[in-house]
Amino acid sequence: MSIDLEALYTDLHRHPELSFQETRTAGVITRELAGLGLDFVEGLGKTGVATSITGTGPGEGPVVWLRADIDGLPVEELTGLPYASTARGVDPAGTDVPVMHACGHDMHVTAMLGALERLIATKDEWSGTVVAVFQPAEEYGAGAQAMIADGVLDRFPRPDIVLGQHLTPLPAGVVGVRPGTQMAASDGITVRLLGRGGHGSRPHATIDPIVMAAATVMRLQTIVSREIDPREMAVVTVGAIHAGLKNNIIPAEATLELSLRYPDDDARADVMARVERIVRAEAAASGATEEPVITTLHSLPPTINDADATARLVAAWQRAFGEGNVVDPGMFTGSEDVSWFAREAGVPLVYWFWGGLGPEVFADAVARGTVNEDIPTNHSPYFAPVLHPTIERGVEALVVAAREFLA
Repeated sequence: MSIDLEALYTDLHRHPELSFQETRTAGVITRELAGLGLDFVEGLGKTGVATSITGTGPGEGPVVWLRADIDGLPVEELTGLPYASTARGVDPAGTDVPVMHACGHDMHVTAMLGALERLIATKDEWSGTVVAVFQPAEEYGAGAQAMIADGVLDRFPRPDIVLGQHLTPLPAGVVGVRPGTQMAASDGITVRLLGRGGHGSRPHATIDPIVMAAATVMRLQTIVSREIDPREMAVVTVGAIHAGLKNNIIPAEATLELSLRYPDDDARADVMARVERIVRAEAAASGATEEPVITTLHSLPPTINDADATARLVAAWQRAFGEGNVVDPGMFTGSEDVSWFAREAGVPLVYWFWGGLGPEVFADAVARGTVNEDIPTNHSPYFAPVLHPTIERGVEALVVAAREFLA
């Protein structure tokens, strides 16, 4: 009996789980894999799952890896959908938070399982091996390396190419890909600004880290606006500030959490150096007697699509879906950890996007010039892909891509 992909998707959407906590999700995946008659390994990188299929066509054929990420986000869902998430979880800091599939990973899992079912049904038509990797903790930028550290590259046939896809606010039915850098490199860093605490009535006896933090945040904005060539890409975002517990106490320290993004390693070194210069200079300007502490939480490489493999996939999708449904979406400033699999194996990568918006909704927003205002993006509490043909195109894109490289 075939998988009911709509029911699978809505179930996953109702029950998202935070990174490295995807135990129920992994259970749903292994249940479906078992139903397809596949053996699998679970617990890879803590909560990851992987399986493989071997074609029965003539010859041996290559090894194609397909990857889908499975974790949700600490976002409270506001879509109003009948299958909206009301789930909650506990984040790494021990805080109770709402959880939502606000980035489409539930759709990634659904499309992967649908593609595996299709590939099994046609395995006499192709030769080679498909390895399907269901990866945890993409949102932490840590799941791919956790699976690699757990031996996934040694416990399954090593890839000749790695393929993956991501849902995005393009019209449903559209696939978007480009050769070269598809997604930016990124670092998540924490900055601890060390001052001297005291009574709010005696600020002259303190070194106020909140004022230091405020000045640092404002100065950091000038890296992109005043120091980077406008023709180049860089992002410096301060996503969180933590300081103080009471209005009449000046705290001893403040913490900034930064997200930095760039197209390549040279740009990374440049932006990181500018961030460090500003952080240390603002601390000195505030009279701090201790140096700030800068800690890198994660570092992700750029997602770079192999040019030849991308050209082959574009041609294959154009034949399958029509030329108008295959577009170059430009470089995305978001980041991914999928490329670690290809980098560690030393093989090509192609990573693409597929649309989940009603085409009429998207066209209307474009006509009004209100795409940014009217179209919820990934990580929005209103992110809600249409079910059809999003599911079908996600399945088809993976199948066509895999078959393009299988003998």
